[in-house]
Amino acid sequence: MSPETLALEVDEVSVRFGGNLALEDASFSARPSEITGLIGPNGAGKTTMFNVITGLLTPTSGRIRLDGRDVTDLKLHKRARAGLARTFQRLELFSMLTVRENIRVAADTRKRWARDNDDPGQLTESIIERVGLTPVADARVTSLPTGQGRLVELGRALACKPRVLLLDEPASGQDDNETARFGELLVALAKEGTAVVLVEHDMSLVMDVCDQLFVLNLGRMIAHGEPTSVQHDQAVLDAYLGTTRTVA
Repeated sequence: MSPETLALEVDEVSVRFGGNLALEDASFSARPSEITGLIGPNGAGKTTMFNVITGLLTPTSGRIRLDGRDVTDLKLHKRARAGLARTFQRLELFSMLTVRENIRVAADTRKRWARDNDDPGQLTESIIERVGLTPVADARVTSLPTGQGRLVELGRALACKPRVLLLDEPASGQDDNETARFGELLVALAKEGTAVVLVEHDMSLVMDVCDQLFVLNLGRMIAHGEPTSVQHDQAVLDAYLGTTRTVA
């Protein structure tokens, strides 16, 4: 892959906490219009990787690039303005606000620095409809089940109109029907040009929607390729199961 085709490039990133290496020379990349899966067992370093990409953590070594631009030393808000948005493994919502208000906060924030004429109110309503939250738009988010809460967080990320969208276990708390609809939404977002990076333990969803997979284990990248090839990679099977079964 040439750098010109990459929306996100992580180049040999290491993160050290005291004497422990959380990430060790880990590299991966995401292309526009594709869904890239970042998978691995619990404790592999996936959320640490997201924290480095978004600027919550400073890498011990390595570089982060968005659309070929080195953003390793940029603050969080400048990375957001450069086109990066994320959701969190643990829901991070404004608990006193409604669904609409949660998404509108992000749309209003974007309006302060965006160079387009998008109306925050119209953007909010279009996102609410798109993610399927119209029936609960005026409900406080604390009244929602976890699956719908995940959609609120996704909607808030979409209000930033990102070029690179990082999703940390977004299907957690969703039932099978919600997960299927969510997968369709991710595919549609990718087709519009967004580079979607998905950390997810629901392997059925991962295998259904991802164009490529990177696999972390103990802070090191151990495999990369199309889902069908990674699914049968012995190093991946050993990391997940310690057996020769297929990861699925």
